[in-house]
Amino acid sequence: MEKMKNLTLKLLAAIAIATVATLPASASDKVAKIGLLAPLSGAAAADGEEMRRGTQLAIDEINAAGGVAGYMLEVAIGDTKDLSPDAVISAFERLKGDKDTNFMMTGYASTSNFEIEYMAEEGMPYFVAGNSAQTKEIIESSPEQFPTIWSFTPSYKLYETGVVPVIEKWGAEGKVTLSNKKIAIISSDNPYSTTIANGIAENAKQLGWEVVTSDLVPFGEVNDWRAFFSKLRDNPPAFIVNTDYVASNAATFISQFLENPTQSLIFIQYAPTIPEFVALTKEKGTGVLSTTMLGLLPSDRTDDIVQKYIAAYGVEPSTYGVALYEMTYMYRDAIEKVGDPTDRAAIAKSLSEVKDHETALGVVNFDPQTHLAKAGDEGMPLHFYQVWEGGRYVVSPQRWANREFQSPPWMEN
Repeated sequence: MEKMKNLTLKLLAAIAIATVATLPASASDKVAKIGLLAPLSGAAAADGEEMRRGTQLAIDEINAAGGVAGYMLEVAIGDTKDLSPDAVISAFERLKGDKDTNFMMTGYASTSNFEIEYMAEEGMPYFVAGNSAQTKEIIESSPEQFPTIWSFTPSYKLYETGVVPVIEKWGAEGKVTLSNKKIAIISSDNPYSTTIANGIAENAKQLGWEVVTSDLVPFGEVNDWRAFFSKLRDNPPAFIVNTDYVASNAATFISQFLENPTQSLIFIQYAPTIPEFVALTKEKGTGVLSTTMLGLLPSDRTDDIVQKYIAAYGVEPSTYGVALYEMTYMYRDAIEKVGDPTDRAAIAKSLSEVKDHETALGVVNFDPQTHLAKAGDEGMPLHFYQVWEGGRYVVSPQRWANREFQSPPWMEN
């Protein structure tokens, strides 16, 4: 009797195994990997961690909802470390070797976006959200050679032409006292920072400003900015611009400025939009200005993403946390439309056809000549942030502002 019982159990088990084997594959049996290039170590590690978190948050939500087109998403990360070519190529080569990785994305992986050439040669869909000036330079002359490359970030031209006019406007409105039309600029030695610095300098000259100094520091960790400030003490400019984008460097910059402040507005490109800057500076950051073409716009959608991010990670996201979250969902939409994530050409074409796609950072439409998202108040706008008492607020353009600009506490009104 016992022998018969065991035989019956074995038979039932065999039937169960055979039945499972003949069932159609479930979503959990099929995987589409996102190859994420990100600087998880090195000076830009704070941004890299934001990229990882934003991507993972979106993936967790998509998978919890059942995946997409029969696939579950995963992320495979290639650490681009110090953003050097060797580190980027090594990360790219490792990721592309996985057959399940048929899509890659990044906030930024290098300082020049040179890896776009490798992606195009590989036929790899690549969604990038940084260094758009470099993306434009690579693609614009022959966009047909880069059908798989698309930029979530718009042209940076507004960084070059949109900063000084807003400062002048605030001065004319009496919101800040500009003692002169002198500007001092310092940049770190990388294409992103120097392009913006040179553009601001040229625009300032066209508007009648005197560029009293234009300095350059090596890209990477900067511990001492005092030599730059000492040159300005005897003849202080009304406006000081730093286009180095590393948050820890920016925190050191404002801390050393406040040791003996001049009557100057302080503008630091991008870095003050990162929570790390606020955490490092605390009350010392109050009054600092920053801009980004890729920042969080006040909206219900933004609030929802931010609250989910805080619930998952215990901190507020910065630009790249939300940008990579949105980019992951755009990839999900492309898979849903195409049905097959291994059809790289179709996935890239689906991205190119995105129209009036609303995100927490603006409305996405792509320029077919440059493959950049289109800039402007109806697209991806240039907006000014001001740090104030531990918060980061949009103070321009007025359509998106959630706080009025105020003259910083170290300046006399």
